[in-house]
Amino acid sequence: MARSLTAPFVLTGRHNRQFMSAAAPETFVYNPPKMPFLSVLHTDDDLLVLNKPSGLLSVPGKAPEHSDCIERRAQETYRTARIVHRLDMDTSGVMILAMHARALRHLGLQFERRMTRKTYIADVWGHLKEDTGEVDLPLICDWPNRPKQMVSMENGKSALTRWQVLERRERTTRVHLFPHTGRSHQLRVHMLSLGHPIIGDRFYAEGQALVASERLALHAESLELHHPTGGERTTFRAICPF
Repeated sequence: MARSLTAPFVLTGRHNRQFMSAAAPETFVYNPPKMPFLSVLHTDDDLLVLNKPSGLLSVPGKAPEHSDCIERRAQETYRTARIVHRLDMDTSGVMILAMHARALRHLGLQFERRMTRKTYIADVWGHLKEDTGEVDLPLICDWPNRPKQMVSMENGKSALTRWQVLERRERTTRVHLFPHTGRSHQLRVHMLSLGHPIIGDRFYAEGQALVASERLALHAESLELHHPTGGERTTFRAICPF
């Protein structure tokens, strides 16, 4: 039987029925990877498809020392390229950039209307008992600990993740994750809500789960969408690096 989780742990007080985790890490030094400077999976007149490394921001941060990002790196070679969607800094994998305004509108609408299909690979701590399941829990920013997110049945935005076990290892489980929605930190919080945080997650993992990987073990493996010219359904993939 597939496991479906539709309600979080119950807490008391003003956070009743909200699932929260510990405070966000206080210290952060941005040290983006230098190589590869830019990993191109595909390019044409409409699209630039990149394989973003873990540790690199999608867009510039507010601080000057956080200016290095996948968008700026792309624009050094592809001047008109613009970000369509984002991946968390610690997540690697497939990212799509638009090469002109029409493509940006076309692709943006696909993400907004949930016409894309995204597949992630993750290594989570412990062993999931079932082979497949889903997590349907609304999410909201944990404001005092931002950028962390948390489950809130009262105020959260709907979020749905389906998962499938690929392999059970000695201390971890490798899973495919299929997000139906695209909330911030959705996959990370949803796996945590199952009691199986993604290993190496500096925001949500603790103890052995945190030190089990030198990086967040989350990778955007594939992205399927309609090509802006002609509408052909197209899938782009990036090999998992861990």
